[in-house]
Amino acid sequence: MKLTLGFSPCPNDTFIFDAMVHGRVDTEGLDFDYFLADVEELNKKAIAGETDITKMSCYAYAYAAQNYLILDSGSALGHRNGPLLISKRKTDPTNLKDLSIAIPGKYTTANMLFSIAWPESLNKKEYLFSDIERAILDDEVDAGLIIHETRFTYFNKGLLKIADMGEYWENLTGLPIPLGTIVINRKIPVETALKVNRIIRRSLEYAYQDSLASYDFVVANAREMESNVMNNHIKLFVNKFTLNLGKDGKRAISELYRIAHEKGIIPDLPEHIFLTRQ
Repeated sequence: MKLTLGFSPCPNDTFIFDAMVHGRVDTEGLDFDYFLADVEELNKKAIAGETDITKMSCYAYAYAAQNYLILDSGSALGHRNGPLLISKRKTDPTNLKDLSIAIPGKYTTANMLFSIAWPESLNKKEYLFSDIERAILDDEVDAGLIIHETRFTYFNKGLLKIADMGEYWENLTGLPIPLGTIVINRKIPVETALKVNRIIRRSLEYAYQDSLASYDFVVANAREMESNVMNNHIKLFVNKFTLNLGKDGKRAISELYRIAHEKGIIPDLPEHIFLTRQ
């Protein structure tokens, strides 16, 4: 059985999926037709129901939940690893209403968290995540939400942190911050979906055991990223929640949706959003 699989070119995703898509682990008879794309492109494909298995932002999942279930393995959660709000000028985080804010996509979790924290800040402009620093430096916007590897490099360009969305979330809830999930189309049989979950975990465990095996794949897609930034990226975004969401991970995701729904940011979700053996 061949399934389509979408994930981002970011080091955490290529690290996770390398062994799975290159036949280094047992795939239990499944084949994967994989493609790499920016997270917002992945989000839009998932909202349209185009992909069997995909990485997607937690925000986007709220608009695709009717078609997808969240897997236990492969997600991006953690502590102190959330999006950052930055500017090139000192800025009062309590007074953002009149500022223009660059966001890395309408359906990104960065935008969702920002909407929870600053619901009155509506002047947003969408950019590819890697263009946000430039947009700020060129005065196209007053501030911007950065994700992925740019959180490791913004200060080298003289940019200043206004707020940390991870700190905001953890102070609000005491839970890890949910960023992205790996989801599978509800049309896929449950037994096959459980296979996929096992394969993703097996692929990640392989990457941990032999970190050099994934090196070429990670580097080839890392946008000329410096090796220390690439390694820090993997260490920050690949953790125990990536292996298995567990109770805390699922509770964090559920709480994110509860708060966002109460604030009118997302629609109602189905009762069951996590893959379980039926």
